[in-house]
Amino acid sequence: MKQTKLTKAARGRDCQIRVPGVCNGNPETTVLAHFRMAGTRCGTGLKPNDLQAAWACSACHDAVDGRGKTDFSHDELRTMHLEGIVRTLDILVAEGSVAA
Repeated sequence: MKQTKLTKAARGRDCQIRVPGVCNGNPETTVLAHFRMAGTRCGTGLKPNDLQAAWACSACHDAVDGRGKTDFSHDELRTMHLEGIVRTLDILVAEGSVAA
């Protein structure tokens, strides 16, 4: 998959999803975690656009993608992912990487 400007910008960043008791806090593992939602451009083999994503450490990415076991419900994890998207976008706007 092609690396975009926003995908590359995730490297070395702090996790913005921050699942309590799960987040490993290691920016070396941070990637751009896309949020899939009906009615948006996504599907089998098609990721949502990069503005629909949050910086996530490997542990939080596994949790929100359902690969990691947590005590949180699916809805709680989706809310944490959405909050991470808002935090990620706020940082990108403040840095001038994304126009408000």
